[in-house]
Amino acid sequence: MAAAKSEELAWARGEDEAAEEQRADTLARVRDLIKSEKRRELLALLKRWDPLDLLELITSLRLRHARTLYLWLPEGPSLKVIAELRPEVRDALFEDETFERLVKIFDKLPAEEVAEALERLPDQVADSLIEQLRDSATVRAYWEQEPDTAGRIMSRKFLALPQDTTVAKTIKTIQENADLVGEFQTLYVVDNARRLIGRLAITRLLLQPADATLGSVMEENLVTVSPATDQEEALQLAWKRNLASLPVVDESGYLVGRITVKQLRRIMRSEAEEDMMLISGISPEADSRDSVLRIVKGRLPWLLAGLFGATIAAFVVGSFEEELQKAAILAAFIPVCMSMAGNSGLQASAVAVQGLANGTIWQGDTAWRLIKEVMGALINGSTAGLIVGALVFAASFAVPIEAPHRLAASVLFSLICVTTIAAVVGASVPLILDKIGIDPAMATGVFITTSNDVLGVLVFFLMATFFYF
Repeated sequence: MAAAKSEELAWARGEDEAAEEQRADTLARVRDLIKSEKRRELLALLKRWDPLDLLELITSLRLRHARTLYLWLPEGPSLKVIAELRPEVRDALFEDETFERLVKIFDKLPAEEVAEALERLPDQVADSLIEQLRDSATVRAYWEQEPDTAGRIMSRKFLALPQDTTVAKTIKTIQENADLVGEFQTLYVVDNARRLIGRLAITRLLLQPADATLGSVMEENLVTVSPATDQEEALQLAWKRNLASLPVVDESGYLVGRITVKQLRRIMRSEAEEDMMLISGISPEADSRDSVLRIVKGRLPWLLAGLFGATIAAFVVGSFEEELQKAAILAAFIPVCMSMAGNSGLQASAVAVQGLANGTIWQGDTAWRLIKEVMGALINGSTAGLIVGALVFAASFAVPIEAPHRLAASVLFSLICVTTIAAVVGASVPLILDKIGIDPAMATGVFITTSNDVLGVLVFFLMATFFYF
């Protein structure tokens, strides 16, 4: 078991029972010291801790204790810890920061991360903070870009050299500027007017003759985005072309930045989290730290939309009151049809949303995808219908059921129909919404479930009317 040593307090990194017990003891001691406001004593115990262990300690504490500990940390360790935190955790810790401390921290962070953190602050506070930063011009350039665009998330650190630069001189330039540019896998080639004309992977560069020019060995088939490109569109483009980074160019073709591997991964996580929120019927702006009022404002509209659909389903059931009075057993199969319709629609829509997100759905194969969904739904619905029909016949030997064969037929054809209709709706609605510029993830959750519930009830009673009566 490896542990970060300190004189009297340690954070165990192992996964065994002893490590868990030690971490629990450490957390208990830290909480007691924070509650007792023994800052000097706690900092003395944590003085030699590794920043990664401090990070784990902070994220293991309750939020109010984590904020206190973070505010107590000296500037050096504090900055190392904050650099490793996920943005949403960082925002939670920033909530109670003083203005001066925020300025010190933001001065040490990349400009694009500062702009992202400023989104959570009021505009007046953000403007005041930007003015106090050492690199205020760069941060403001990010801040003035629209949120969730390539211009907001791109890195302005990149290596671009003229096309007549030799390979030998390029390698020397990379060695001299590695600390300034940071980690990169691609260098960019520009013309005499400094417009982007090509790119070259570092691994390929090392295999070229020393006297060859970049213009003679570069790749000219460029894939670029503009600062106004939506970050999700940039991610899809990188996914389709299997790119490790994306150059960002302005209207004149000048290279203004690059979207790095790190940023692409953050976009992927952010978009996945947003889609999950929408699928669950929650606003993407919802947060675990929301107040009661924000919880109500973020969720009530979606609940009311579901209530509206359920009310329509109730009216559909009520319109078949006479049939229910004749055969009350029909009521037992209403949840079955509603559940099958909802699940089938959600499955189809989830696959469609995923395909749109990763770019695997092409316009030319939309019809074939719908045909496959219909064929799959027919098989799934038939299988489920035959199982339920068999259960109806089996139950008829134990309890009296009038015309079990007609009831089984009603359920069988109902499940075939609702499963197929729901699959078509679930697969096609995300494509339609994407076509008109609406997030396709909104097609899932409340919308698909409620619409298919109504269809499920309606189809079931129509089939029961035809087969059972």
